[in-house]
This record gives sequence, structure tokens and C-alpha cells, in this order.
Amino acid sequence: MAARAEDTPRSFPGVGLAALSRMLRRPLASYHLVLGSTGLLLVLGLVMVFSASSVFSERFHDTPYYIFGRQLAWVLAALPIAYLVSRMPPRLLRRFALPMLVLSVGLLLLTYVPGLGVEVSGNRNWIEFGGPFRIQPSELAKLGLVMWGADVFARKGRLLRQWKHLMVPFVPVAGFVVALTVGQGDLGTAVVLMAVVLTLLWVVGVPSWLFSLAVGTMSVIGLYFVMSAQHRLDRVRLFLNPFADTDDRTFQAVHSIYAFSNGGWWGRGLGGSVEKWGGLPEAHTDFIFAIIGEELGLPGTFVVIGLFFVLGYAGIRIAWRSREPFVRLAAAGFTGWLLVQALVNMGSVLAVLPIVGIPLPLVSYGGSALVPMLVAVGILVSFAREEPGARDALAARRRTRAERRGAERDRRLAKRRDRGGVTV
Repeated sequence: MAARAEDTPRSFPGVGLAALSRMLRRPLASYHLVLGSTGLLLVLGLVMVFSASSVFSERFHDTPYYIFGRQLAWVLAALPIAYLVSRMPPRLLRRFALPMLVLSVGLLLLTYVPGLGVEVSGNRNWIEFGGPFRIQPSELAKLGLVMWGADVFARKGRLLRQWKHLMVPFVPVAGFVVALTVGQGDLGTAVVLMAVVLTLLWVVGVPSWLFSLAVGTMSVIGLYFVMSAQHRLDRVRLFLNPFADTDDRTFQAVHSIYAFSNGGWWGRGLGGSVEKWGGLPEAHTDFIFAIIGEELGLPGTFVVIGLFFVLGYAGIRIAWRSREPFVRLAAAGFTGWLLVQALVNMGSVLAVLPIVGIPLPLVSYGGSALVPMLVAVGILVSFAREEPGARDALAARRRTRAERRGAERDRRLAKRRDRGGVTV
């Protein structure tokens, strides 16, 4: 007897797409996507920081756990801050926008003060506080610029129909922050800041002619700073042929390529990297993606790319679904920051972009980059909690948990009464 059409099992792709569609229609979809992808990136980052830094730590600090311990400490310090931020409503978060920008600009200015500003790898973008503790203010500036820019545009409301209100005061202030960063020699962070500026201008609805003018102006400024410094010009020139000077200026790019080559399709296995033994500089910071490729192969790199895709999708989804201008702009700004920085880092490591020296978000070693990024993720979680139906779903989940705890408590009390009532 022929099977009826409704009895025929559906194909696996159809079932998978239907399940995915149902999951994305849930009120807490964005909330879970942000938490899940961020958590997996943090765990993967801790594992890979330990693997990539174990040889370096043993050689210079007499223990393979030194760098890993510091990164774990930064994670444990940042998570409570991110949790606290995630519980704040957007109207409260807006109050921190201007103070955060002022603080970050003040710290950027301190890098120019002799005795406080410290030069690392040719960039004077660190502040030394004594001992091993130092910070990179430009990372905090990314967070401050997104928050303040979103707040400024949200306050203007209908005034944004006039092009001058689209530009002032945001563009001059943002230009000053970018100039301070470029003056430190940190062109990579300046590129990310410029991407943040363009993202906010695009989402707020700048006319196409004005947006094109902004893109052109930033491109000319970037080209000028590249051409004005011989080491930056050499970096771009040697990027076109990384094997031209393998013993000196392209050493890092070449050994990054070697790392992926060593890993092949399936990788050498966790802990099996050859390049971390001294061949690849900055293996646990800017070039950790190369160690992932060497040890975990193509599947490992695809997992990292996929997690960033999920987190980026969640950020765009939050911005798209929000009815509040501040939330929409801030979510878009944070997402642009995350995706551009990840793409630039991975492009540099894969030798398809010039090396600019920025970390892979949530994965690379470094507290100065990790803490502001986790705060930004916490703010995204706060925004996700404000999506349509999300608050009701969270409240229903809390009620369900309370009912389960109450039922479990009643069962325990009943068991105690039964035991107490038994006579011998």
C-alpha cells in the first residue's frame, strides 16, 4: 500500500530550517544568541590563550599558567561588571554615555604625558600605573564613542532632518578621538573607530552624498597617515609580497601563513602548535587566530567565524527590532565595532589585509580590550531584554523556576513528615 504524503518523513534540511525559524521567532532569541555565542567565544579564548601562551609563560615566568591566569582574572573581573550592566535599563545606561566619553578622552590625553604614556611595538597608546598593570585607553574610547554618539543622535529627534545636526557635534568630537588615536601611532584602532563613526552615521540616516563625503574624507586621512610614516608605508608594500623579507619586516606575516599551513585541514591537535615555540610573535594576542588554525584546523576556524557571525546577527537583530532610537543606534554601533575588529584581525592574520595590530575580540589575551568588549556585550543583553515580549518571557521563566523550587520544597517537607510519622 502506498504511503500517504503526510506520512512521509520530512527531509532533514526542511526540519532544521523549520526549527531554526521557530527558535528565531521566540521573544528571547536575541538574548540567548548573545549569551551563547559570547560564552563560547570566551571559553574558546581561555583555552587557546593557555595553549598559545604556555611556552612563552614557561620561558619568561617559570610557569605555563602565568598568561592564562592573568586572562582568567580579567574574565572573572569583567563578568560581574557585564552582568550588572545587563540588568540596567537603557534609560539608566544613557546617563553613563557622556562621563564614559570624557573619561576615555582624558585617558587618551594622558598617553601623551611623559612618564605616563608607554610605547609598545611602536605605538604610544598605553598608560603605565606601575608593576604589570597598564591600560590601553583607546579600547575604552570605542565604548564611550558608541554610547555618546547614540545618545546625542537620540536626543536630537526631528532635528536630524537638517544635515548640520547630523554632523555637529558628533563628527568633530569623533574626529578628535580618532586624531588622538592616530597620534599615538595606533592606526589599527583608528580604523575601528572610523568604522564605528560610519556605522552610526549610516544607521541614523545620513544622506548618501554626505555619507559618501564622510567615507571619502576618512579614506584620504587614512591614506595620508599611511604615506606619512615610512614604517606604515613599508607594511603596506610588504603586505603585497610577504615573502620579500622573511627574516625581518614580514617575519610575523610569514609565520602566520606557516601556522595555517602546519595545521592543514584538521589541525595538529590542541596544544600541538609548532609556531608558539617562538616562531610566531604575539601568538596569544593579535595572532591567536593563527594558532587556532594550526591546532584546530579548518573546523576550528569555521567555529570562530560562525560564532562571530551569530553574535553579529544577534546585534543587528536587536537594532532592527528596537523601537527606541538610542537602543537601535547603540546596538548597531557595538555590532559594527565587533565585526569590523574581528574581520580586520582575521584578515591580517590570513595575510589578506596589512597587519595593523589589533586583538581578536573576546578571544585574544588582554584585559584592556576584553573588559570594554564584555561591557558592550552586557549592554546588548540589556537591550535584548527590552525586545517585544522579552520581559514577559523572562518573568514567566522566573515564575516557573519559583514554582519548581516551591514544589521541590513541598516534596522535601512531605518526605520529612512521612519519616517523622513512622512508629517503631
